[in-house]
Amino acid sequence: MGTRILRTMSLRARLLTALCLALFVTIGCGGEPPDKEMQQAQGALDAARAAGADKYATEEFSAATLALTNAKEAVDQRDYRLALNHALDSRERAQNAAKMAADQKAATRSDAERLLAEVTTEIAVTSAKLQSAESTHQAAALTAQLAAAIAAARQATDEAGKALASQDYLQAKAHLDGVIDSLAAAAERVPGSEAPLPPRSAKRPR
Repeated sequence: MGTRILRTMSLRARLLTALCLALFVTIGCGGEPPDKEMQQAQGALDAARAAGADKYATEEFSAATLALTNAKEAVDQRDYRLALNHALDSRERAQNAAKMAADQKAATRSDAERLLAEVTTEIAVTSAKLQSAESTHQAAALTAQLAAAIAAARQATDEAGKALASQDYLQAKAHLDGVIDSLAAAAERVPGSEAPLPPRSAKRPR
C-alpha cells in the first residue's frame, strides 16, 4: 500500500512539473501570435502612408515600419510577447507619423506658395530690367543670359504650379529652390539695374 501511494504521488509530481513547465512556456511566449494587433499596426501604417507620412514624417514612419517587421520576426521565433510589444509600438508610431505628416504637409504647402509668390515677383522685376537693358543696347550676350534665366524661372513656376495643384508640395518647393538666386546672378551681370526714367516735358519759353 505504501509503495502504491508513493508511486501515485510521484506520478502526480511529474504531471504537476510538466504542467508548470507548459504554463511557463505559454506565459513566456505570450500565448498566441498577436494577429489582431499586427493587423491594426498594418492598418495604421497604410493610413499614415496615405497621409503622406513616408514623405513628410519619414523618420517616424520608418520606425513604425521597422517595429512591425520586428513583430513579424518575433512571431517567427514564437516569442509572442515580444511580438505584441513591437506591434503596439508600430501602431503608435504609425499614428504619430500620420499626425506629424498632416502638420508638416500644411507647413510645406505654405512655404511653397510663399516661394512661388516671391519668384513671380522677382521675374517681374528682372523682366523690367531686361527690357531696360535691351532698350539701351546693352551687350547682347549679357541680355541673352538674363533672358534665358527668366525663361527658366517661368518654366519653374509653371512646374511648381502643377505640383501645387496635385498637392505635391515638396516637389513644388524643389522646382522653385534656387530660382531667385539664379535670376539675381544673371541680373547682376547686366549693368543698369534701374529702369530708365520717363523723359521730362520741355519747358515752354516765356
